[in-house]
Amino acid sequence: MDVQQLRNYYEILGVPRDANSEEIKKTFRRLARQYHPDVNPGNKAAEEKFKDINEAYDILSDETKRADFELRFFSRGKRRPPSTPGHNSSSKFSDFWKSQDFSPGTTKRAKIASSPSRRDVEAKLTLPLEKAYRGGRERIRLEDGRSLEVDMPPNMINGQKIRLKGQGIEGGDLYLKIGIAPHPFFEVQGTDIYCQVPVTPSEAILGGSVEVPTIDGLVKMTVPKGVKPGQRLRLAHKGYPDSEGNRGDQLVEIQIVIPAEVSVEELELYEKLRQIEQFNPRRNLNR
Repeated sequence: MDVQQLRNYYEILGVPRDANSEEIKKTFRRLARQYHPDVNPGNKAAEEKFKDINEAYDILSDETKRADFELRFFSRGKRRPPSTPGHNSSSKFSDFWKSQDFSPGTTKRAKIASSPSRRDVEAKLTLPLEKAYRGGRERIRLEDGRSLEVDMPPNMINGQKIRLKGQGIEGGDLYLKIGIAPHPFFEVQGTDIYCQVPVTPSEAILGGSVEVPTIDGLVKMTVPKGVKPGQRLRLAHKGYPDSEGNRGDQLVEIQIVIPAEVSVEELELYEKLRQIEQFNPRRNLNR
């Protein structure tokens, strides 16, 4: 690929060329939170920036890919010849459904090329969690300058590989390796989804119904009376589906949050409560 076709991934991510892996990872996480589609709904510029930083992180976080990029972008020697000329094409998922591998980390054996120039290639596609869950059309930009539009299936899992026939080099195949971007609220743990939900002191003491975000949208969850900070509640079958469509649970960790400001009326009620409450959490400290 000609150096003019390459993008400066250090510049995209905003890190110096000598940045170590920890600095790159830290910067990527900060930018991913800043430009995540959930944080910027309907903002096309933020969505494109999110894709760019994921592309940059994919290259710079991999030692082999980073070294190859450095050689091609910064080397003053002979450039590698360009690969397949850039063009737009569309590929329906139905054309390759039977050829995909749902096993994370599984590497498929490359097909024997019929000509010396035919070559299979691999590219990483990082999706927001909700996009991986719901599926839908996704435009991907390859390192050789091509742009493909793919109809993605629902319930994509981290590490899954998809084979696009004939989209490699000179008629070879393209393997898309799916990655799921960090989410600002959810953390996927296998088929379970973990999150933290804040409640007020009165909600913790009295219990009641609170709204909790899930990948399906808001649901109402009953908080039991006297719930403790750090206690985990379970929303059954609200986790992430496995390759067979079986869903895990959503684990909701309770956080009790003290208000930064209270009204005069609230202060008066808290004062009355302090005068009549019998609970003393320090009663046994001297025993």
